[in-house]
Amino acid sequence: MRKFALSLALLATPGIAATTVADWQAAPTVPVAADGVTLQDFKWQARPLVIFADSPLDPAFMDQMELLEAAAQDVVDRDILIITDTDPSANSDLRQTFRPKGFALVLIGKDGGVKLRKPFPWDMREISRVIDKMPLRKREIEEDRADRAAAGQ
Repeated sequence: MRKFALSLALLATPGIAATTVADWQAAPTVPVAADGVTLQDFKWQARPLVIFADSPLDPAFMDQMELLEAAAQDVVDRDILIITDTDPSANSDLRQTFRPKGFALVLIGKDGGVKLRKPFPWDMREISRVIDKMPLRKREIEEDRADRAAAGQ
């Protein structure tokens, strides 16, 4: 599992970045580098989960990436866009906005508002609970139920 998280961490370094909604939709569990993302582009489309660290080898960062990888379906089901920023010297727009100190996790709602900030890794079950309490997510769940009922499932 550590090897997979390390490879995710290395993939999440600048240079490998999906920058459009279409790119994210094509690979929804692939982390995106912060330097290639404009949050406004994802408003009402995705729930950005920004993970900051001072290095891709930070144990907290690696733990967080493992937790997300283990719950990939929850990431997809909740329209989460995983954004990583592991290079403080790049001083990305997201780093300037949120000013993390070392490791930090920031969950942003589809409306663009900050819904959660944590200075340590968080299990996807707990992140899911926060998302599932959001009014927009409740509506998405109801619409999904209605769609399944209409399809006779």
